[in-house]
Amino acid sequence: MEESRAAAPVNKKMKKNDDDIEPVDKNISRIKNKIKRNAEWVKLKREKKKDKRKRQDDRRKEREALGDEAPAKLVPRTIDSMREADETTVGAENGQVDEEVEADMNLDEFSEYFERSYEPKILITSSDNPHSKTIAFIKELSRIVPNSEPKWRKRSSVKKMVRDCIQKEYTDIVIVNEDNRRPNGLVISHLPNGPTAHFRLSNVKVSTDMRKDFHKITAHRPEVILNNFTTRLGQGVARMMASLFHYDPQFEGKRVVTFHNQRDYIFFRHHKYNIKTTEKVRLHELGPRFTLKLRSLQQGTFDSKQGDYEWIISDKRHDMETSRKKFFL
Repeated sequence: MEESRAAAPVNKKMKKNDDDIEPVDKNISRIKNKIKRNAEWVKLKREKKKDKRKRQDDRRKEREALGDEAPAKLVPRTIDSMREADETTVGAENGQVDEEVEADMNLDEFSEYFERSYEPKILITSSDNPHSKTIAFIKELSRIVPNSEPKWRKRSSVKKMVRDCIQKEYTDIVIVNEDNRRPNGLVISHLPNGPTAHFRLSNVKVSTDMRKDFHKITAHRPEVILNNFTTRLGQGVARMMASLFHYDPQFEGKRVVTFHNQRDYIFFRHHKYNIKTTEKVRLHELGPRFTLKLRSLQQGTFDSKQGDYEWIISDKRHDMETSRKKFFL
């Protein structure tokens, strides 16, 4: 009995080491060891980068060898490059301006500004009881926008503020809204006859967040760059942004503010430039920086109940998105 027990084969499960297992496929996500999995990801990424560089070098050598007969450069496929054509796009491919669009621009609410018949006078305010981040943002806006004046709201309604601003000959009113102690909305109303635009405000960084000193912002009137506003709606929004600033910049201040539209997001940047040579310019960001997303464009001054909207996007994200490649600005 004891001999039979001794002769019985011992059934022990041999624990294999991960190094002994040869992977059947190259599915890195199946590697259970985190350190080895990350190492494989780094190795795979390095190989892909090496192959990409090799393909680029081969194409460059081919272009140098063939000269004018070389194939055209490859254009990367992005959402911007595959953008769907919009029927309201302003300007033809040859750069000519549509006569009908130009006539509309000459008769819109901002035509007097571009005719230089008045100087902008801006009132900047906020929601009731603003917190420190909103207060700092308003102070820096009033420093950037020439001939602007910050005032506290003191529980006044927007309609009452609009009436008071018209009486005091303000040309625009800017209202900064906040939520959870952070600025999250921007309302711009052109006086006295509108239009009124409501933007979602995000990614706000004041000068202290960027480790800059906003006191270094000089009082010179800045230059304004409006980039990539291609549709009729985008042109209207761009003209509204331009009307906040004086039409005669002071170039000795070397300040420039940029409104760059990309995929219907408007990125604001504020720089001071220093021209080194005819081919080299150094940019120094002054702050603040923020991002705007148009939510509605309303005819006339602010009226949330009976206002006539030229363009509005609903609360549901994808209601107006017939395609990810369609943009409105």
